[in-house]
Amino acid sequence: MPALPRRQRRRLLLITLVLGLALFAWQLGTTGLVDETPPLFAASARAMAETGDWLIPRVNGLPRYDKPPLVYWLMGLVYALPGQEQWNPLGTWAARFPSALAAIGVMLALADTLLRWPQPPFQAASTAAPAAAPADASPPATERPGLTALTAALAFGLSPLALAWGRTAVSDSLFSGLVALALLLCWQAYADPGRPWWLPWPVLGLAVLAKGPVAVVLLGLTLLLFGWLQADIAGLWRRLRPLRGLALTALVAAPWYLLALYSEGQPFWDSFFGYHNLQRFTEVVNRHLQPWWFFVPVMLVASLPVSPLLLVGLARAIGPLRRSWCPTWPQPPAASLARFAACWLLAVLLFFTAAATKLPSYWLPATPAAALLIALAAQTGWSVDGGEAGGRPWERWAWGLSLLLVSGLGLAFLAAPLWLPLIQDPEMPTLATELRGSPLVPVVAACWLLAALLGWITRRLRPPLRLLALQLPLVLFVPAALLPLWSVGDRLRGEPVRRMAAALQREGRPGEPVAMVGVLKPSLHYYSRRVVIYEGIGVEGPLNLADRLRRERRVGQRPSTPEDQPTVLVVIDQTTARAPFWRHLGASELDSAGVYRLWRLDRRRLEDSVAMLRLKGFAPDWQDPRPERY
Repeated sequence: MPALPRRQRRRLLLITLVLGLALFAWQLGTTGLVDETPPLFAASARAMAETGDWLIPRVNGLPRYDKPPLVYWLMGLVYALPGQEQWNPLGTWAARFPSALAAIGVMLALADTLLRWPQPPFQAASTAAPAAAPADASPPATERPGLTALTAALAFGLSPLALAWGRTAVSDSLFSGLVALALLLCWQAYADPGRPWWLPWPVLGLAVLAKGPVAVVLLGLTLLLFGWLQADIAGLWRRLRPLRGLALTALVAAPWYLLALYSEGQPFWDSFFGYHNLQRFTEVVNRHLQPWWFFVPVMLVASLPVSPLLLVGLARAIGPLRRSWCPTWPQPPAASLARFAACWLLAVLLFFTAAATKLPSYWLPATPAAALLIALAAQTGWSVDGGEAGGRPWERWAWGLSLLLVSGLGLAFLAAPLWLPLIQDPEMPTLATELRGSPLVPVVAACWLLAALLGWITRRLRPPLRLLALQLPLVLFVPAALLPLWSVGDRLRGEPVRRMAAALQREGRPGEPVAMVGVLKPSLHYYSRRVVIYEGIGVEGPLNLADRLRRERRVGQRPSTPEDQPTVLVVIDQTTARAPFWRHLGASELDSAGVYRLWRLDRRRLEDSVAMLRLKGFAPDWQDPRPERY
């Protein structure tokens, strides 16, 4: 089917842009940074803008080697704009800008791809392979490709994973968006001989600058799976010219890596390549041990509430395999997007399942592929009552199960007064009480129940209108309920840390060191603009603090004796403050907020306490390798 007229495409892309802005840009800077990792990204980017050192990210007086610089550069460009105190007082607009930009970009890229190359509805699978279609054959016509494009964009934008990371100041959303754009451009070059072959490869280079060489692995694995299943590896190779393409990728990405190696040497090599890439893949780091099947439930949760449609789309896109595991049959390139999306999703699933360290965010690169499969499954002509041709019972059940999931979630939120008292968060002890007295939870329930109602009312309409009818109330749910709930959490969890940061600026003496013990919040460093020594809740904490004050050197923190600096400011949570090795130090409490207390400790008293701990056999361990230390 030919692409939609340009005017219609522009109108639909404008609608997609408005929806993306509502989901990812609305009230982007009204809440503070979410601990633990986002403040580290934000502080590094702000330091780049303020110091003019754009080569190596640095935070809390130390170099930060965990991610390449692209996300820091984009954040830093916004931090370099004047008037931050007026329009970006919490720092989050600048820090979240790359993530939101990438998420909106993925929505537009998905919609544009389906508008330019409308896909045929899935055909009923047969056990025998049909005769191979000519490579230049046009796909069968599909109904309402504009609606399918909108549902694909919303299937991505409403994914719980995309919503969370699209508003978080880390590199995952940017990396996933660039990988998605590179893969979509690869498929477009394969589907349309008129498209430039080289476009995906510089974008892949940017993805390597966003998170590392894993971008090349994911793209390569996707193309290998697709070429095998499509039985056209040679055609894919001819169209994409991967050797020349990888040279373009290296031309974009390699200069920074070479400069970083030249500047930092072995520490950069060991941290970035050794720990954050090789070791994360081969060993479990930071106790992120998960079973091998971890990403199967993550995949289902990430596509809620239409996860059953994802399974239908994945099954129909792969199709039946012939004996001896040979490919099914080649599809016309312009009609192969569903198959390509299935290979994309499987590549992410296989690679990160093989990795020893597993995190939910690792699934984010697969969410655009899942959105394509959901939208293409929803456009197939079948109804819940079986009245339309081409449907199978399990496919009709998938839509019915999706509606039941939406209804169940709406009813669960309606029954929130029954389960809200079960929420016990020591950092937000009043959360359950505030939510019980708030109208926000009923608003959440109303949005989900409205989506369920519209889904049931429209279940007999021609696809994909019924999926769009279900999605639109969930778009309303984000600004009407989800963002206000996020603000409640920020007020209870984040604002006390910001108040402690303000107290540090107000109470701190010239050169007086700062520490945080117990609950460790990097946002304290970000908002106070002070180097902070972070120590945990163990009995070694006082030992480490005393020893680090005497010996540790970093930018903004010089070693000192109690005679040089007789006091230290300590931010401590109320639980840790009751521990005997902190409670008896005779601290002066200067301020409090939420669960936090601001103490001024006499270092001589600290040293006396540490001497007693040493006599009991305890020793400092702060010099043991801890790559994630703030």
